[in-house]
Amino acid sequence: MKIALVTDAWMPQVNGVVTTLVELVRHLRAGGNEVLVIEPGRFATRPCPGYSGIDLAIRPARRLAEQLEAFGPDAIHLATEGPLGWAGRRFCLKRGLAFTTAFHTKFPEIVNHAIKVPLALGYAVMRHFHAPSSGVMVPTPSVLEMLQKRGFRNLRAWTHGVDLDLFPFRAMPGTFAGLEEVARPLSLFVGRVSYEKNISAFLQTPFPGTKVVCGVGPVEATLKQKHPEVRWVGILPRDELAKLYAAADLFVFPSLADTFGLVMVEAMACGTPVAAYPADGPLTVLSRPGPRETGSLGGAMHEDLQKACFAALEVPRAEARERAMDFSWAHASTLFENFLVPARKPLSGSAVTVMS
Repeated sequence: MKIALVTDAWMPQVNGVVTTLVELVRHLRAGGNEVLVIEPGRFATRPCPGYSGIDLAIRPARRLAEQLEAFGPDAIHLATEGPLGWAGRRFCLKRGLAFTTAFHTKFPEIVNHAIKVPLALGYAVMRHFHAPSSGVMVPTPSVLEMLQKRGFRNLRAWTHGVDLDLFPFRAMPGTFAGLEEVARPLSLFVGRVSYEKNISAFLQTPFPGTKVVCGVGPVEATLKQKHPEVRWVGILPRDELAKLYAAADLFVFPSLADTFGLVMVEAMACGTPVAAYPADGPLTVLSRPGPRETGSLGGAMHEDLQKACFAALEVPRAEARERAMDFSWAHASTLFENFLVPARKPLSGSAVTVMS
């Protein structure tokens, strides 16, 4: 199958959406599909206001149309709601082509926190973007339910995966260059150092040992000044990141806005248990499978982050690895393929059943 993936999030950006899409493309190609990735690197760009390290395409419509027409895709997927996503949406609607989309990030919460745009307005814009989609892929059941309540339609429950070979299991925490002599336990955060990650909750939580932050972002300088006791390691190559995960005693995920939280699964694959609030992503990643939630698996959740941290320290590392194995890219890429629709399918007949 010839698949066109249109995304505003791609390398060299470093975030969970990019990691998810890079892995997805790798597995789709390994399965025999021809995938065209239309991403900002193919266009003139400018920095995203307030988000250093994220470049957005400038007036991409004409060049995007040329690339899609030359490729002749069997299926079109718009992965993000940025300039390329909107240009791809206009291209498809103008030519009567069906397409799918994905809801990766709670942008309404981000802009509400950053510049006080009302949530209702933010979700109205998102709802408009996704309205003509033949299938909106959503990473967790709780986010899917939330979007349903906000009037979104054609929702599809799609999970993400983890590369279990890249993130190997360690039965005991290892060491990491520069952190060999730090006080234990070593509590780790990995992710973009930005408004929506709620990193201050982690850094302000009283907890013994050493706190480590891996990542960069717009609030990094401010947090460094406020928390000089924290070890800041910046961005690491993926193989080095795996070693850092494995060196930690616990991984702390303070975000209340993430729709999934791939970094949790990566840490768990290395055997590092997770401490988190009972928010959308953690409820999917850490809840025990079954008709009812019977507690956490691979980590601990609590409204009091300190209590979650102490509880996570008691979780066996083998349990964390076992839970991570439930998230395979083979399964995630198969789901993705199944949710795609033929681009030449008439839009009037492209509706799909809303999942509960």
